[in-house]
Amino acid sequence: MHRPIKIIRTEKELRTHIWSWRGYGETIGFVPTMGALHEGHISLIKLSRSKASKTIASIFVNPTQFAPNEDFNAYPRDEAEDVQKLAMAGCEAVFIPDPHSMYRPDHSTHIKVDGVGDGLETDHRPHFFEGVALIVTKLLNLVAPDMAIFGQKDYQQLATIKRLVRDLNMPVKIIGAPIARDDHGLALSSRNRYFDTDGLALARTLNHTMFATAKALSEGGDIHTLTQKAKEDLLALGFEAIDYVHVADANSLDIIKSGKVEKTARLLLALHCNGVRLIDNCPIIIDPT
Repeated sequence: MHRPIKIIRTEKELRTHIWSWRGYGETIGFVPTMGALHEGHISLIKLSRSKASKTIASIFVNPTQFAPNEDFNAYPRDEAEDVQKLAMAGCEAVFIPDPHSMYRPDHSTHIKVDGVGDGLETDHRPHFFEGVALIVTKLLNLVAPDMAIFGQKDYQQLATIKRLVRDLNMPVKIIGAPIARDDHGLALSSRNRYFDTDGLALARTLNHTMFATAKALSEGGDIHTLTQKAKEDLLALGFEAIDYVHVADANSLDIIKSGKVEKTARLLLALHCNGVRLIDNCPIIIDPT
């Protein structure tokens, strides 16, 4: 038997509910989502509940982070199922705003995060992080949580949000949660439901190449040689196209193109599998001894 969950649809109702929690001295954890929830999202709810006395999620498919040729209209939506999953996970409230209330017809404000928000994803989706930065700012202003939880699968997104919050002196702690994977090692994603049987089987091989490459890099292998080999191996397996396979500084996300990895870094990949774009990443651990 799961707890009842409060469904909130307006800014006024949201602020009233948050103020009520604050009045009782509650700490608030926030998990923003675009719906189509899976066990990865539920792991974020559980992490929030372990750190805050109240947890609120949001469900909003944000139009500003989709390009005209991307899957905004086709993006999976099932509000009733999502709300049930949140309730079963112990989430106390969910904010599901109307799109028109989030972006009025004369909306004209944009937010761009340079540095960590440049390159990698923006080389292929130049609009993406401006849309993310804008909606995250709006949601954090509306919910005013003590902490917000984001998954590490979208590693550059997490780094961009951390920089945004730091630079704007926003009073919220951003927490990165471990990547949730299925039993075959595939990073969980709402878009995984687009796969047919063959596509899913191929997608589940990605992590093997990624972890093997990260291990070879951690043992002193040459970055250029190993990232090129990873691309060739992935194409040989049947992946359609590789957007990038890069080693980057774990904090600045500056790309390291050659030589050996000297300190703990991140291996980041984006590629296409049977019409679905996959991203994944993992740490490259360097033993200081």
